[in-house]
Amino acid sequence: MKLSNGTAVLLTRATLFTCLVLLSSFRAAAGSPTVDFATEIQPIFRASCYTCHQGDKAAAGLHLDSKAALDGGISGKVLIPGRSKDSLILRRLLTTDPRARMPLGTAPLTPEKIALIRAWIDQGAQWPEQPAAAKHWAYVKPMRPAIPKLKNTVWVRNPIDAFVLARLEKEGLKPSPQATRETLIRRVSLDLIGLPPSVEEVDQFVADKSPDAYEKLVDRLLASPHYGERWARPWLDLARYADTNGFEADQRRSIWKYRDWVIDALNRDMPYDRFTIEQLAGDMLPNATTPDATMAQRIATGFHRNTMFNEEGGVDKEEAHWENLIDRVNTTATVWLGSTLGCAQCHNHKYDPFTQKEYYQFLAFFTNTAKTSFHDYGDTSERFLEPKLEMPTEEQEARRKNLQKEIEELEQKLVKPTPELAREQADWEREVNAARESWKVLVPASMKTTGGAKLAPEEDGTILVSGVNPSHETYVIEATSGLSGITGIRLEALPHASLPRGGPGRDAYGNFFLSALEVEAAPAAAPDRFQKIGFEEIVADNGKVIDKKFSQLWTVDASREEKRLPRQIVFVATNPFGSGETRLRIRVRQDSQFSGQSIGCFRLSVTAAPDPTTIVTVSHKQRAVIELAENARTKEQKEALAEFYRSTAPSLKAARRRLEDARKELDDLGITSTLVLKEQPSFERPSTNLRVRGSFLSKGELVYASVPAMLPPLPEDALPNRLGLARWLVSKENPLTARVAVNRFWEQLFGRGIVETSEDFGSQGARPTHPELLDWLAVEFMEPSVDARNTAAARTPWSMKAIQRLIVTSAAYRQSSGMTPQLEERDPLNQLLARGPRFRLEAEMIRDVALAASGLLSFKIGGPSVFPPQPEGIWDLPYNDDKWEESKGEDRHRRGMYTFIRRTAPYPSMLNFDSTSREICTVRRVRTNTPLQALTALNDPAFFESAQALARRIASEGGSQASTRATLALRLCVARNPKPGELDRMLSWEEQERHYFEQHREDAKRMTGADDPDLAAWTMLSNVLLNLDETLTKE
Repeated sequence: MKLSNGTAVLLTRATLFTCLVLLSSFRAAAGSPTVDFATEIQPIFRASCYTCHQGDKAAAGLHLDSKAALDGGISGKVLIPGRSKDSLILRRLLTTDPRARMPLGTAPLTPEKIALIRAWIDQGAQWPEQPAAAKHWAYVKPMRPAIPKLKNTVWVRNPIDAFVLARLEKEGLKPSPQATRETLIRRVSLDLIGLPPSVEEVDQFVADKSPDAYEKLVDRLLASPHYGERWARPWLDLARYADTNGFEADQRRSIWKYRDWVIDALNRDMPYDRFTIEQLAGDMLPNATTPDATMAQRIATGFHRNTMFNEEGGVDKEEAHWENLIDRVNTTATVWLGSTLGCAQCHNHKYDPFTQKEYYQFLAFFTNTAKTSFHDYGDTSERFLEPKLEMPTEEQEARRKNLQKEIEELEQKLVKPTPELAREQADWEREVNAARESWKVLVPASMKTTGGAKLAPEEDGTILVSGVNPSHETYVIEATSGLSGITGIRLEALPHASLPRGGPGRDAYGNFFLSALEVEAAPAAAPDRFQKIGFEEIVADNGKVIDKKFSQLWTVDASREEKRLPRQIVFVATNPFGSGETRLRIRVRQDSQFSGQSIGCFRLSVTAAPDPTTIVTVSHKQRAVIELAENARTKEQKEALAEFYRSTAPSLKAARRRLEDARKELDDLGITSTLVLKEQPSFERPSTNLRVRGSFLSKGELVYASVPAMLPPLPEDALPNRLGLARWLVSKENPLTARVAVNRFWEQLFGRGIVETSEDFGSQGARPTHPELLDWLAVEFMEPSVDARNTAAARTPWSMKAIQRLIVTSAAYRQSSGMTPQLEERDPLNQLLARGPRFRLEAEMIRDVALAASGLLSFKIGGPSVFPPQPEGIWDLPYNDDKWEESKGEDRHRRGMYTFIRRTAPYPSMLNFDSTSREICTVRRVRTNTPLQALTALNDPAFFESAQALARRIASEGGSQASTRATLALRLCVARNPKPGELDRMLSWEEQERHYFEQHREDAKRMTGADDPDLAAWTMLSNVLLNLDETLTKE
């Protein structure tokens, strides 16, 4: 029967109405339980309505984010308590008109959700008097809930299971069976140390029939030095740890000691409260200025030195420091409070109870911290940012003290006046005056330009330039000299009133760039027989000679008045030239990347003096003093000239050279340093100005360091500084810190937190799927209970290892991760925890698994970051010529967490698997599934080298039988034996590949580096096994 559109609509609405009636009847039959606004209605509004109906610009004036919803909007009241049939909101939810149906433009609410809203309205539409956030669950101090009483306790191994099973029973579900032992050891090994178990470890665990075999395995993994590496990785995401500064230049920094501190602290199971305090305020702990006793505490403060740092030209240093403060505030709130406090930077938080004033009060805790600055040491790609902490070895410290003593003695020797130096200086002054007289100005016989500028000679021999000013210009001057044995040619750049700012150059600031000076000489008797003159040395009086990067031979900065002085550059001939009358052709070449940067006023001269550079080593100011009679010089002039002479005196040359060598040796000692925080001395409460609309330039009210009012105050014994803030964060009165931490642990182990939005515990975040379990874990983390102890040893408060042990020894964690049709329908995301965790491994772990299976993995812990192979061109960035130099030896195959992290060019293969750039704090990596991931695992050098090494390993360790080799290969990758049919498929694939390579032996050579078809076939099989979903997944 064909229905009309109208009939179809009526039937659809009738069906929906029937569903709602049935749902309402079910509630009535069940005793009409009261609908709770906070847990049942508000989440619906938040997920489906807040996008339009909240905040200052709520659509139609309807605010569904506050009790103002009962007042309605421009269409009148939409909620009439007790009368759902008369409430406009129900009609808009049920209408089939797409222009009127709410939520607009998205899928309609499910019948179950509409039934909840209907029941809530009919029950009186109870809405809390206070703002929703004031009673938000996360802002209430967690209390230890009673462990649920269950009829069937056989499955329960610890209190965690009681909470999980209680929820499953409520939902009418049962837990899954325990995973196989092979699956369990691989799962817990990956979770606790980030590495797969060896074949021997799997066999030992499977064979261990003792009742505590699994607990012993867990304890062994928790004691492994690789535990700290695995759990440091997510923390470093939070800390935004990277090896470069970020922004455009993205220069290197030295902070890997902080990364190693995190690994060590986790391995030592440093309590989380201490872990927090040392990172936020280790430099402020008692006796923190004693280097040996508290060096580790100061290293820990690198947490907040991981902020990016902008070195670009024109950056306002104060604003850059301010941006660092903003980052520290936002990161602190995210990591420890699970809060989006950053949303209050420009205005009061729209959804959570944080005011803008409170944001800047929180920021004030960090305002007494020393500002970041850097020193640029020449051509090195690494900038030495301050403040930093140096960590010399005993040998380095001893050598440094010796060098510092020697440098001090040499410096004293070089500044001490003596009668001998005074006599030498008098002789030198006579030489300078004689050298000045030895220079003969060249009078131009002809002048021309290649770019169209005009040259005009002056009476004193200077040449003034005017007219056009192109970016490429060459002046060609011909002149005759009567000197014999010319040893040098001088070009003077002279300030002139007609030039911009009265400088010597023609650009807007009076500057210029000289690219080259080319000289040819010919005898006067044969004026056409020019020969090129070579130069062995080029010296300028301002020292700025030859910059190959920009093709600059000489550049002069005349941007400020005190710099607009006569300048000169001397070209020393390789061999003296000229005999009698000599014709000279001189080309002054200027090829700038910018237009208009030519010399505007200059003079050329020649000399036959034995040392043409004598004159140029003396500045214009010093030459003026030398020309004065002794009795005409002021005291200051005499002292300045004597000081200058001592810096060039031949008798002190050896001392100067040794001083230079000693300083260089001191710089080259290779003392490791790391970036740290440093508190500035202050006797006042830290303060700052609120920024109007968040603008750095718009200062508002002065505010003092304090914590948000809706959270507990600072502890009574805590000062209002960074240390006080850190102690407040880990106070047991703080409702957020412990919850946020245990939720992240759960997220790492189960793939999803009890609160899915682990970065946001506020009103816009997800509600906990198991709120009582979350609170129990939070309290247990802070105050371990007797009932929860799994070992005889007393547990330490805030022990990260202990709470993780509790989770991984639970029956909930040990479940099989297999999916059933019932679970796929009822709980596809495993929010109810009716099965074990199953999700793709993180980027670094995927790489580590491949290297471990192949036997290539280096187990070295800590040290500077390394440079494994990556595609060419990744580091070809403007304004930075730093290069990726591939590491050699075992550093080529270190764990992924040690790979050098450049913020503007992250390691590409790990980026494909959702690693981060570490530019900002990242709480959870969102897992993606893309074709690039498969291509990476097939072709990336690390994975292909792993496949080659795995093939060699199974050939060496797997015996001569193909079946045992294939079995070993699978076990190395997924920790289990082949299932029925798998072995046959692997052997068939290997045989097929071997047959191919026997026919294509050149391909075999390219595959393995040897004429070995058998090894090439096993390499191909290894490549496939390393790409199995099971290999890349924690089952």
